[in-house]
Amino acid sequence: MLSILGGVFLGWSLGANDASNVIGPAVTSRMLRFTTAAAMASLFVLMGAVLQGRSGIHTLSGLTGMTLRQAVLVSISAAITVTLMTVVRLPVSTSQAVVGAILGIGLGNRYVDLGGLGKVVTCWVGTPVGGALMAVVVYRVLAAVNNRLRPSLLERDALYRVGLVAAGSYGAFALGANNVANVTAVYVGAGHLSMTAATLVGGLSIGLGILTFSERVMVTVGSRLVRLDPFSALVVLLAEAFTVHFYTFVGVPVSTSQAIIGAVLGIGLLKGIRTVSARTLFSILSGWFLTPLIAAALVLGMGGVLG
Repeated sequence: MLSILGGVFLGWSLGANDASNVIGPAVTSRMLRFTTAAAMASLFVLMGAVLQGRSGIHTLSGLTGMTLRQAVLVSISAAITVTLMTVVRLPVSTSQAVVGAILGIGLGNRYVDLGGLGKVVTCWVGTPVGGALMAVVVYRVLAAVNNRLRPSLLERDALYRVGLVAAGSYGAFALGANNVANVTAVYVGAGHLSMTAATLVGGLSIGLGILTFSERVMVTVGSRLVRLDPFSALVVLLAEAFTVHFYTFVGVPVSTSQAIIGAVLGIGLLKGIRTVSARTLFSILSGWFLTPLIAAALVLGMGGVLG
């Protein structure tokens, strides 16, 4: 049982970093309190992991063969990478950290499933673009509905609050369904966990990260990159959830960070490019580029030190 602590650590760091992607806009737009949003997100993450988390686990567990020891190294390396990025308040891709660490193991084993890797990388590229396009579509649709209904100020506030709860719940479900593979797929590949146990352990550890250490990154996503009003926050959450859930059916774990940053940029472009903070965007893109490299270097370094 001690051997899966690396996976639990990774799940915790994933929840701490990626909660901003499903509840950050709702919290930073002051429509939901953090404690309420975090509890709600933790519940739906677990539901998504248990009900729809198997396809992504199947994809990642087949990228390379590995022993239990190597699976632990992958989890720890990816978790350290994501935790470091969380400390510096950057929303990064846990998927990239895990795949970077798996590739490090694959290089050592001299075997990588290039077909599976190509599928994963292609989906990585499509995630932020899909998030941006989906945000534009959702924005246009909701704006048309809003203009047709013309709700009063009180009615609008109530509708936004209900909408943010529903969108955050759906986003959390999609996060669990898509990203649980990042936490425990390597243990399934090593033959140490069954699919059912992997989804349960992964979902619970992600929820723990959301509850205990996720507020820090929310400022970056919700207010520093582009200012979000409640309507824009609702659009961003729905666009991110639709995008990530789509890739769940494809069977590829993708970055909720990339999906929501794409959605935020889509909103920023609709409002005018000047509303987007170029400096913050550059920092986030740098984090995405460095994440797989750091994870691969860590797993290779720890593998060499530990023999």
